[in-house]
This record gives sequence, C-alpha cells and structure tokens, in this order.
Amino acid sequence: MATPYHVQSPRSILLKMIATKQQPPALPPPPPSPSCPPRTSPAMWCAAIVCFAFSLLLIAAGAVILVVFLAVRPRAPSFDAAGATLNAVYVGSTSPAPYVNGDMTVAANVSNPNQKMDVVFRSAAVELFFGGRRMAAQALPAPFVQRRGQSQIISVHMVSSQVALPPELAVAMVNQVRSNRVVYTIRGTFKVQAKLWFWHYTYSMSALCDLELTAPPCGVLVARRCITRQHSS
Repeated sequence: MATPYHVQSPRSILLKMIATKQQPPALPPPPPSPSCPPRTSPAMWCAAIVCFAFSLLLIAAGAVILVVFLAVRPRAPSFDAAGATLNAVYVGSTSPAPYVNGDMTVAANVSNPNQKMDVVFRSAAVELFFGGRRMAAQALPAPFVQRRGQSQIISVHMVSSQVALPPELAVAMVNQVRSNRVVYTIRGTFKVQAKLWFWHYTYSMSALCDLELTAPPCGVLVARRCITRQHSS
C-alpha cells in the first residue's frame, strides 16, 4: 500500500516527481499486419490465355488478308455497250398522256480485269431510260461466272410497251428520231462475289452508259460513254 503524500517527506516526493518526468514516452501501437492478396484462380488464367491466343490469331489473319490484297490487287468487273440496235420507236398521242413503244437490243460486254481472281455475278439487271424516264427493264441470267481475264457478250433485249411520257419528253423523242440522233441511258446494277482460293467477299456494282443511236428501224450505235462503280455491300 502506497504511503500518503502528507506522510512522506519532501525529499521523497521530489525524487518521485523527477523519476516520473524521466520515464520514456509510450510507444504507439504497432500497425495492423497487411492482408495477403487474393490468389488468381486457374479459370481466370485459362481465360486470359485464350483471349491472348485469339488476339494473335486475329492479327495473323489481318496480316494474311493484307498480303493477299496487295499481291492480287482486286478490281471490279467492267460493263460496256459493245453495240446496240434501235429496231423500233413509236410515239402515240392518246389521252390522257402520250406514250411510247420501243424495241432495242444491246450487246453488253461484261469483263473481269483481274488476272488472279474469278468473279461470280449473283444478280444482274439492266434498265433503259430516256430523259430520266424508265422505258424498260431486263434481268440478266444469273448467277454466271467470269473467269480471270475473261470477257463475254450478253445480248439484252429491251422492249418498251405503252410507257406514258410527259408531253415535253414525247416531243423531244419525236424530234430526236427526225434528226437521226436518239439518246438513251442504260443503268446496270449487279451483286458480285469475288473468289480467291478459300477467301471470298461480296459487293455491289453499278454501271451507267449514255448511248447515241441513229433512227429506227435500222438504228445503230454511233457513240457511247460508260462508267462502272463499285459499292460496299
């Protein structure tokens, strides 16, 4: 049992106060021990390896396609009018609007300029216009194959029957027939598939040809201008 302060001597009290001041300060509590990080499961490792392998496969496939594209340099087929005959044109003037009957045969030249790639025409259609008004339409027999560097002539028979015309177009057609210079426009739309070994891709193609012919019944092609364009599918 400790002795009360009032019983202790002044010297004892002073010595205790000095000893209390000389005691070292209390140490802070130790920090908590860090917890161990969670371990990665084998399933996550397998998924990461599969994703990495798939990424490498995509990069390799892209490199192969780029090399093949640079080596082959694929080009779209071309469409041209090798010849045309205007067999008949008749403009009637019955009410309520003028109409036209016509008969034309076009020798369409379809060619594949690629020297290392075949193309397949999955669908093909040709339309005939006069002054922006559609006069006739004809589907080509499809599918058909164009071998590398090959071209072929396809006969397209365009028949116009009772096609209504605005009065100004009817007058323009009559004047062109009389002047022995009749101007038509042909528009072709195609679905094409390019094939090279195991690789193939499909795209759309369009062609526009302006034709100038002499008057029927023995009208012949005297001038033409054709443009072919490739479109993404």
